[in-house]
Amino acid sequence: MSLSVALQVAQSALAARQAETATTSRNIAGAQDAGYTRKSVMLSSVYSEAGQSGGVRVEGIARTTDSALYTSLLTSTSAGSSQQAVLDGLERLNETIGDTALEMSPSARLGDLKTSIQAYASDPNNTILAQDFLQNAKDMARSLKEGSDLVQSVRADADAAIDDSVDEINKLLGQLEDLNTVIVRGTQSGADVTDALDSRDQVLLSLSEEIGIRTLTQADGGMVVYTDSGVTLFETTARTVSFDKTNTFGPATIGNQVYIDGVPVAGPNAIMPISSGRLQGLTTLRDDVAVTYQSQLDEIARGLVEAFAEIDQVAAGPDQAGLFTWTGGPAVPATGTLVIGLAADIQVNANADPDQGGDLDLLRDGGISDPLDPNYDYNPGDLAGYSGRLQDYLDAMDAPRVFDSGVELDPTDTLSGFASSSVSWLESRRQTATSDLEVQSVIVSRTAESLSNATGVNLDEEMTRMLDIERAYAAAAKLITAVESMLDDLLAAAR
Repeated sequence: MSLSVALQVAQSALAARQAETATTSRNIAGAQDAGYTRKSVMLSSVYSEAGQSGGVRVEGIARTTDSALYTSLLTSTSAGSSQQAVLDGLERLNETIGDTALEMSPSARLGDLKTSIQAYASDPNNTILAQDFLQNAKDMARSLKEGSDLVQSVRADADAAIDDSVDEINKLLGQLEDLNTVIVRGTQSGADVTDALDSRDQVLLSLSEEIGIRTLTQADGGMVVYTDSGVTLFETTARTVSFDKTNTFGPATIGNQVYIDGVPVAGPNAIMPISSGRLQGLTTLRDDVAVTYQSQLDEIARGLVEAFAEIDQVAAGPDQAGLFTWTGGPAVPATGTLVIGLAADIQVNANADPDQGGDLDLLRDGGISDPLDPNYDYNPGDLAGYSGRLQDYLDAMDAPRVFDSGVELDPTDTLSGFASSSVSWLESRRQTATSDLEVQSVIVSRTAESLSNATGVNLDEEMTRMLDIERAYAAAAKLITAVESMLDDLLAAAR
């Protein structure tokens, strides 16, 4: 090897070691940064036309990646975010049940109502027991109204959160577009784009929290992003995600859809519905879970109106709403047919409430639906010890009746049994969501840990690598010193 070639080899070695030192320092500095991946210098050997080795050349900077683990992290993150959104809503709906010791649920109120009727039936002339019966009826109606109000509050909050999620998605897509442009241009010019790639991965991870996504990397370093249902979210430019928030929710309110480039991907009757991400969880809560629970409350209210309805005692007149009525009264809702919003509409008939000018004795005697119509009077002799009508109430509460089949409960059950099943349904959904989220959280945690171990920075390894670089640098420096000494000797001999 000639001295000039030896000097060239030493110089290239020094340049390579300098690049490796800078990269190792960069790794050590970024070790604690979220999403930072370990960087390494790509080197290649240089050969002369004669095939003689001429040192090494720095080709660029590479980063450590694991596409399988990263894809798994995106998927599990989306699933976890969806489950968390549903669970948060179920925790709020669980407030309608409250502490079982407080007996706040419609089922517990129904039990209190039944107990007060039994007590009143044992002494039909006792005004205090009649007032207790009336108060429990009012508490029953109030619990259904408050439950319905809470359900609509949960739906409204979910709708507002959907709007926030859409804003966040559009913001992240804008960041993705900027980073993608930097990466494509840098890849074409041969610039170091590894930091931009790290940043893009972090944006995609944040995006996966909001909506389930799939990604495709192109030859120029650019990326295409699809929803998990196949709708394009990003390709060169960001697609527009749109949503119109609903300001006020009632039982009959239907929330709006979420669109990507005009394609509905979430909400009622979405053409290409997403299956994961916070956005999917929120729409499931707003349009499915909360609506189903509202329907169950409505069916409990309908069952109350039906159970306490009054029958014509003389002719074949229609049944009329008695103690519990609604805006559609005095008609009784059709059997087995859901009346949307009835839980928010049900009320105690003013004809039996002294505070509203009614007569407390009607609780015992009947005729609550129309005190002026004697056909609905169950105690025409005004007997003080009459308890027949009170026993009718108890029998009706324990009698099997038909409920709407679309509320995910047994459509043939007693009123008390149906109300208890509603409590069980809500608690079961909450426990299942909690269990699923715990499992998903472990998957996310372990996947993130595995990805970090595979692509992150190990400070011990980097410090060891730094020592190796220093030794290699020293060796290259010695080679230069040796070449310099030999050149000096050669010049001295030539004088």
